[in-house]
Amino acid sequence: MWWQCSCFPHSPELFSQDGPTQFLHSLAHKLNPTASVKRSGKWIKVPARELVVGDIISLKQGDIIPADVKILTHPISVNESSISGEAKAVTHSVATAAFSGTEILSGHTLAIVTKTGKNSRSGKTVSLINKSSAPGQLQILLGKVIGYLAILDAILAIILIIVAIIRHENLINMLPFLAMLFIATIPIAMPSSFAVANSVEAKELSKHHILVSDLSGIQEAANLNLLLVDKTGTITANKPEVVRFYNLSHVNTRDAIQYAVSVTDRRNSSVIDLAILKYAKQQGIESLNKTNFQPFNPDIGYSEATINDKTMVKLGSLKRLSNIAHSPIKLPEKIDFSSGRTVAVMVNGKIIGIFILEDQPRPDSAAAIKKIQSRGVKVIMLTGDNQKTAAAVAQEVGLKGKVVSYSDLKNVQIDQLAGISDVIPENKLEMVKLMQKQGYIVGMTGDGVNDAAALKQASVGIAVKDAVDLAKTSAKMILMRDGLMPIIEILDSGHRVYQRMLTWTITKLSRSAELSMLLVFGYIIFHFMPLGLNAMILVAILNDLVTLVLGTDNTVITHKPESWNLFNLSKIAIVLAIGWTAVGFAILYYLNANNFSSGQISSALYCYLIFSAMLTILMTRTKKTFWLGKPSKAVATAIILNCIITITLSLTGWGITSISMKLILTIAFISVLTALILTVIRKI
Repeated sequence: MWWQCSCFPHSPELFSQDGPTQFLHSLAHKLNPTASVKRSGKWIKVPARELVVGDIISLKQGDIIPADVKILTHPISVNESSISGEAKAVTHSVATAAFSGTEILSGHTLAIVTKTGKNSRSGKTVSLINKSSAPGQLQILLGKVIGYLAILDAILAIILIIVAIIRHENLINMLPFLAMLFIATIPIAMPSSFAVANSVEAKELSKHHILVSDLSGIQEAANLNLLLVDKTGTITANKPEVVRFYNLSHVNTRDAIQYAVSVTDRRNSSVIDLAILKYAKQQGIESLNKTNFQPFNPDIGYSEATINDKTMVKLGSLKRLSNIAHSPIKLPEKIDFSSGRTVAVMVNGKIIGIFILEDQPRPDSAAAIKKIQSRGVKVIMLTGDNQKTAAAVAQEVGLKGKVVSYSDLKNVQIDQLAGISDVIPENKLEMVKLMQKQGYIVGMTGDGVNDAAALKQASVGIAVKDAVDLAKTSAKMILMRDGLMPIIEILDSGHRVYQRMLTWTITKLSRSAELSMLLVFGYIIFHFMPLGLNAMILVAILNDLVTLVLGTDNTVITHKPESWNLFNLSKIAIVLAIGWTAVGFAILYYLNANNFSSGQISSALYCYLIFSAMLTILMTRTKKTFWLGKPSKAVATAIILNCIITITLSLTGWGITSISMKLILTIAFISVLTALILTVIRKI
């Protein structure tokens, strides 16, 4: 399996304070794929990099093949899209080759390693955290911002050209200014700002043992309002134990258990296999000889084998086995199905016994669920167990509402649910789609092969610690520790990204509108471009320097799902843009009326644009009065540095016309006063 996690409890040095870069390097070094290999007559797990040509390995559904191999025992269905680009499943029969990095969709086989490492078909094992995905809501919104700003610039550029033509002015001389108008207002630094904001949180999540395979999952977490959670292995410890065995036939109880233990998988044992093996061992029951063994297949719901060359034995879901039994089964009333999971054993088409397994909720599950719910996120438990068992577990961990069978789901309102029972893996994708159609931003935890499609469909797909490889490749987040508590960290990261990019969006909209209108209408009214080309370049560069570090800014975590609403954001941006632009025109009018040169006016406007931009960032990054919200060191340093550069250049005349300190301080005072007034207006 991929992403082995035993390094965490045994390697405290991994989380030393030597810095995030060293931490991530150590984490990446220790997270290696492993393979189940037979050596010295025993099945062991070794890192995939230690495989050698000639090794016999065991492969099962959900694995990613760790080396080029030759199939030995059974055919398997493989997804080879990682090497061929074709998503259609390919069946490899016995004696054919299968390739490193491809995913096993169904089947189980032994295989012999033929090529490894750089000699294999793929050249290396497939990384689970490098994959492309559809854009998230934030990316879509930022794309719209770019589109609207481009439209605004195009309209203003057309106005400028029309005015220049009417005035018989030289259009060639205006081209550099038109080019800089687009450069200064279109958010060139947007991709970098977005990447910084998400990467900062990806690094932070890695410190909490959470790997991010798709950055869009972080931003979507801010909007998350519904979380679908698997009961087994997430709410519960996934360490079931057999508490009772009900003999339903005339077969001796010891013999019935012996049949069951003979159909367990010894090479890649599931938790159910381990529980039955442990139960049999406690009673001194050994396995019988078996042939034609087929391990548990979730598509059919059972494992099977031929015992002593004549007896066909199946072990698995009571519901699935009941459907294929030769005759209907009558279950005695003494069986208490509400106490746990059921596993049936069938011999020659007849169900002869039922195991009852109990899996206790994790000690931290109730507290984690309560904390997630306090963030405004609806939590719904999913389980294949019957309704009574599911209701008991839901009540134990504090989930309030109805627990309904999957077949009754469409008759119940989602907000009334605590859990959904009788769920098979194939149902999960439909559930995610159903809830998304009803307007929910859906998160989901999963671990199995058949969870992959639902994890990919969910806005925040989360693969739990012991998930199979295919589930991890489909998820946006991979938990490296047990339980639900890590999801709190994911929510917090999402809210931090949301607030930082909210600041970026409002600031960019208002600053761009301010700059565009001052330039265009300043030119129309005063018959000259009020901002020189050098000053315009400085405005674009210095503003982008700050927006690049906004991804590191301090934030306050909100305890409710956020919502990206471009209309509401635009209203705030318009108020700020109108306020700053009106004051800017007043400054231009005063300077022009008092016979300041065009160069001095340009430098004064340059100072005003920088001061107003820095104040806009401080105003929009917090709901408090702007001087009460403390920015991060990087943001504060960038703002102060921008102001120092602006004042220095304006005083010395480097690249722009020099102006007096008195004029600079006057513009700074006017800017702060305007910021105070706009802060009051925003709160009205």
